[in-house]
Amino acid sequence: MIKKVSVALLIMALSTSCVSKKVYNDLENKFADLKKENRKMSDDNEALLAEKNKLEIDQSNLQKEYDKIKSERDKLAADYAAANANLKTLQASYNALEKNSDDALQTNMTKNRELLAKLEAKEKALAAEQDRINKLNADFQERSNRVAELEQMMAAKEANMKKLKETLSKALNAFEGKGLTVEQKNGKVYVSMENKLLFQTGSWAVGTEGKKAVVELGKVLAQNPDISVLIEGHTDNDKFAGAMGQIENNWDLSTKRATAIVNILTENKGISKQNLTAAGRGEFAPIATNDTPEGKSKNRRIEIILTPKLDEISKMLNDL
Repeated sequence: MIKKVSVALLIMALSTSCVSKKVYNDLENKFADLKKENRKMSDDNEALLAEKNKLEIDQSNLQKEYDKIKSERDKLAADYAAANANLKTLQASYNALEKNSDDALQTNMTKNRELLAKLEAKEKALAAEQDRINKLNADFQERSNRVAELEQMMAAKEANMKKLKETLSKALNAFEGKGLTVEQKNGKVYVSMENKLLFQTGSWAVGTEGKKAVVELGKVLAQNPDISVLIEGHTDNDKFAGAMGQIENNWDLSTKRATAIVNILTENKGISKQNLTAAGRGEFAPIATNDTPEGKSKNRRIEIILTPKLDEISKMLNDL
């Protein structure tokens, strides 16, 4: 929906002498929504990591409980063995005293019954503890398997993003050193293209060399349909006076530039449009100082942020 609105705004901007205040406000609202979505994705990622840590803590607590119960079971087993030995001793005494008086025999029989009753009680307690240990062990094993599966999925996502970064670096190698960089951080891949590769001053029309780089990027994205793609436009803090009424400010310009990149990517039929999002951030997310020409040049850029879809991991966490 964002792409459709952005394209409609672009068409209106080209066909009219100025952009209405309503369009500007709409763009501001769209940017706020996108910013909120970006924060939510970051929060989701942190929640996933927190849940992983919690599962590891739960696993450790289960192990401690298991060890404690096992120790109690071992103590019961020792008590049982001692009681059994005592029983044998009493039985021997009973046999020796059987030839004596009936009173002595009755006394030994009473003690024997008491000892047998205690022994039976300990056997029942030991069996109950064994059942409890078995249940805890089964629960511990099930949780351990789920944690291991979750870790494998997260590792696979990380490996896929590493492979994607390497593929992009290879595909875009001809453009590195011309204002294009590829890096992986926070579980995402970032492709940054400075405006000197893409646009003329004040323009959102992508140049020939820049279009080649975007087309090569699109070829890689077409082979990775499970990646969400956020295209962000950025400017320096120089105030933009506008070009024939077509641009209101830096925010407007950065949005048009991000949309221009989306338009080139959608020419590749292998890319799902549902995976693409365009956003303009104006001068409000600099990566360098705006006090020098070099810093301004770095800030005038397009950031393409590639994020793996985490639906499967979220479902597994909900099932735990």
